[in-house]
Amino acid sequence: SVLGIMALTRRLSGSTVVTFIAGIIATADGVLLVSSRFGMLDIFQVFFITAAAWAFIRDRQQMHQRLDEAGVGDSDFGPRLGFRWWRFTTGVFLGLALSVKWSGLYYIAFFGLASVFLDLWLRKSYGVRRYIMGTWLRDVVPALASLVLIPALLYIWSWRAWFASETSVYRHANTDGTIDSDSFLSSLPDAIAGWLYYHLSVLEFHGSLTTSGGHSHPWDSKPWSWLVAGRPILYFSSTDIDCTVGGTCRKMIYLFGTPAIWWLTVPVILWACWSLFIRKQRAYIIPLVAFAAGFLPWLAAYDRQMYFFYAAALAPFVIVMLALVCGELWQRGGLLKNGLTTGSMAVVSYVALVVTMFLVFSPILYGYIVPDSVYESLMWLPSWR
Repeated sequence: SVLGIMALTRRLSGSTVVTFIAGIIATADGVLLVSSRFGMLDIFQVFFITAAAWAFIRDRQQMHQRLDEAGVGDSDFGPRLGFRWWRFTTGVFLGLALSVKWSGLYYIAFFGLASVFLDLWLRKSYGVRRYIMGTWLRDVVPALASLVLIPALLYIWSWRAWFASETSVYRHANTDGTIDSDSFLSSLPDAIAGWLYYHLSVLEFHGSLTTSGGHSHPWDSKPWSWLVAGRPILYFSSTDIDCTVGGTCRKMIYLFGTPAIWWLTVPVILWACWSLFIRKQRAYIIPLVAFAAGFLPWLAAYDRQMYFFYAAALAPFVIVMLALVCGELWQRGGLLKNGLTTGSMAVVSYVALVVTMFLVFSPILYGYIVPDSVYESLMWLPSWR
């Protein structure tokens, strides 16, 4: 995932320095570290989503290159852009993300819409006369095939072991009486009926897992708290350990966002929006789209029981945007005696702060045995307890 973040940053910035900055920030993020250590579903989806964003950027850059080389042609609808392997690759990664967790659907929807609207903008910017109809005729259907059909097929393929086993959960739900005879599923073949029944059962469970329905958890958190990593998750706890120096020690592991990264989420989002819409900095488009896909849908379902590990998919794009901002600052300001500009010194200082905070909070990321007093010194906010 760190390498994917660096590859994405490289494509957006074209700068080795900015890429290196993104790599350092990603390595020092507690969410990515602890998600990787525990190996829950989220970190695998994070990787596939990051790879999908990288492939999406490759597709956009390739389309610009093709139009630069071949022009728009004589057609009022613009040229046919040929088979777009990078868009197809994006669909493959989105399908793999969906196969990990259903929240991959959000990225399919957002990336699909982004692809169509960016194609429309591309045709317009290159002077295609009937760019709207050209997009409908030449871009929409291929985009649906690559970014919707391919992920759907990959999702079904990911269930191959379930279909192959005779003892899978609900594999024979239609014949063993689990499915009601008056259900529409009863008229379907046994395997398909069981597969759909499984999906409906899972959907019903998650649909009823709401706060208003009486479901609560001490580490529950809502999307707006993710923007500042306000409510981490306690993954491991061992207290009242005898210390060699006297007193008691403890081992704690939190899914915890490095404050120097996560506390800048809102400012960097606002800066990215301003840069995109006012300054026309297109490098922020894909990070913003990907962030929105991982954040906005959860606002619509705010009553559902949620946890901070849902925000793991936001981390790569927050980091990419932070690195892009660092890249903008790098050569700004006056020249100092050490040969760096004031902007460069600000960036170096920020990256040093990120690494320092990561080291300071490493006891609750790695589960080091520390005195209770050290643990208490790390609990800056009441919501972290």
